[in-house]
Parts: sequence; structure tokens; C-alpha cells
Amino acid sequence: MSFDFDQIIPRRGTGSIKWEHYSEDVLPMWVADMDFVSPEPVVRALRERAEHGIFGYPSPPADLVSLICQRMADLYNWQVMPEQVLFVPGLVSAINVLCRAIGEPGDHVVTLTPAYMPFFSAPTNQGRICDTFDMTRVDQGDGTISYRLDLEGFAASLHPQTRLILLSQPHNPIGIEYDRETLARLSEICIERGIVICSDEIHCDLMLGDTRHTPTASISPEIAAHTVTLLAPSKTFNLPGLGCGIAIVQNEKLRKKIHKAEVGIVPHVNAFGYIGAYAAYREGGPWLDALCAYLTENRDVLVNYLAEHMPQLRTTVPNATYLAWIDCREAGIVGNPAAFFLEKAKLALSDGHAFGGNGTGFVRLNFGCPRPTLLDGLTRMRDAL
Repeated sequence: MSFDFDQIIPRRGTGSIKWEHYSEDVLPMWVADMDFVSPEPVVRALRERAEHGIFGYPSPPADLVSLICQRMADLYNWQVMPEQVLFVPGLVSAINVLCRAIGEPGDHVVTLTPAYMPFFSAPTNQGRICDTFDMTRVDQGDGTISYRLDLEGFAASLHPQTRLILLSQPHNPIGIEYDRETLARLSEICIERGIVICSDEIHCDLMLGDTRHTPTASISPEIAAHTVTLLAPSKTFNLPGLGCGIAIVQNEKLRKKIHKAEVGIVPHVNAFGYIGAYAAYREGGPWLDALCAYLTENRDVLVNYLAEHMPQLRTTVPNATYLAWIDCREAGIVGNPAAFFLEKAKLALSDGHAFGGNGTGFVRLNFGCPRPTLLDGLTRMRDAL
């Protein structure tokens, strides 16, 4: 099957936060929302459900859970039982529930910076203290950058009252997939200290090149017993507006704690969320394969364009996600680089400072868009500089 990811589809006037937050002369490449039409089977399934015309209280399609379990087995050789799969209306709400469920008010939650913004707010929302540990920026020697995790430093930094780690795997905003050895050692450190691992794997299907994803909980039964894995079809198939997330919790005691923390507060997934997830997981494979190939090409275009036209900008070379993390500190920009590009290039990028103190001077660029749009954004950056 062929898919036209180069097609530019106008999104203004559709209630899009990405496209309507800024004025019409601004090109948005900030929020993690792709500009591609979702797979045809998903659109068809939603249309058929809408045409039924009755929208009562929903339950998930009968075999959606078994489809998810089979998917984990096929992709990762990870055995997940149906009772271990929970549905949530979104992963941000799930992260907040976990911060409420694990430990007591005043306990500590740790995350690795730069970090996804809700990782900072969720602990404080639930009366916990948010600790951070900076990952180490590494110059690759070819004008690009990467990051590594100092595991010994991380272990030494942990507070005695740390009860939960919020882990992004693959990492947002850096765009890296942690290797199995790093995940295993990080998990061992947490287990030794009684720390529950929240592994946010919402970008796990968006692997670039020949990268393969490793779910944290799939490494060993012991790690699985201390891990809550968060998944969703939303980033993968461009369905964030449908509001359907998945938590895999293989520890029964943890499942009970989560249920107690969410009951009466967190709403159920809506009918279209369930239908969209089912159609995507059942029939969206060919579309996803083509998407990952296209995103890999977009990544390469971005990296090569920066090297040729803007070598003063240092970018990661993501092996997952559709997010580039760009160091602008050598570009001679006075002040905030996101504000600079918004004013001078009419280009909206995510402000790196929002991802933690070690993100100051960085921007995050979303290259999940048609290639003409990506080139437009890069040209605007070049001209502004």
C-alpha cells in the first residue's frame, strides 16, 4: 500500500491547539501532534460508529484487550495477561494518578531532565516533592549531540523518601531509545530502594531506522513487578484527540492502589477512543510501517539541513519519536531561542526551558509533518539566523 505523507492538509478552523494557538502567519512545529491523516481503517471505523447515532456509556470492543496482549507478545515477546491491562482517558491523568497512588504526601518523585513537562507538575499536584537528575549532554564529534545517563550519579542523588520514578522511554524531548543494559541497571537501582517505575512508552511504536523498542517491564519478571507501563495509540496513529490510553500493571497490589486513587475522579475512555484504538491496532500496521520510514527520512533531512546551513545549531539524531532537540546556545541568539524564532521566523517551537533547567537555550522541533512543511520551517530558521 502507498500513503501520501507529503500531502498538506489545512488544519486551521478545526479546533487544533497546534495550529490555532498562534496567529495565521506562524508555522507551528511545537506540540507533539502530527500533521498526517490517521489510517483509513481508523477513519472508517469512527465514521461507522458515528452513523449508528447512539452514544451511550461505552465498554471496550470485546477483543481489544486480547489484541493488546497479542501485540506485546508479537513485538516484544512480552507476556501480558488481560487482567493486567487498564484503560485511562490519557497518560497525563495516569501519571497524576500514579503520583497519588504511590507513597504518601511529602514523599519524593524523581525524573530525568530534560523531561516531559507533566513530569514536573504531576508530583506537586498530588502533594509530592519533584526531584530531578540531569542527563549528560555529549558532543558526538560530527556537529550533533546525544545524552547519556550517569547511573552511579543517579543512584547517589536519590532521596531516602523517593517512591516513584517517572521515566520516558523512548525519551521526550531527546528522542532516544534507552538501550536494554541502561534500562536494566536503572531498574535495579530503583528496585533496591523500593522505587516504583512509571515507564511512559507512548512513543514506543515510532522507531526510526532499524531501532527496536524494549519495554522496561519486558526485561525481567522482577522489573515487571515494580513497573507501570503507559502506552497509547495517540502518538503512533495521530489520535490524541480521541483520549484513549493504556496502563499495563502486572503487580496486583499496584493495580489495586491505582484503582483506589482514580475511582470517582478519572473518567472512563469514550466510545470513539475505544473504536479508534481497536481499528488502529488491528489494521494500522502497513500505515505505521510507512510512517516510520517517512519520519526516518524527515529526521535525516533535518540533520543534514542543519549541518549544511546552520552548523551553529547542534541537534540530537533521534532514533525514536518525531522530536528533534536542538542546542541553540552557540547561535548568537540573545535571550530565549524559542521567542527569537517565533518573532523573527514566524515559527513556533517548544521552549527548551520548559523541559527543565538544563533545557535553557534549547528548542524542541516536531518533524512529524509533510516534508514541504519541514523544509519551510528549516528555511525560516536559516533566514532568521
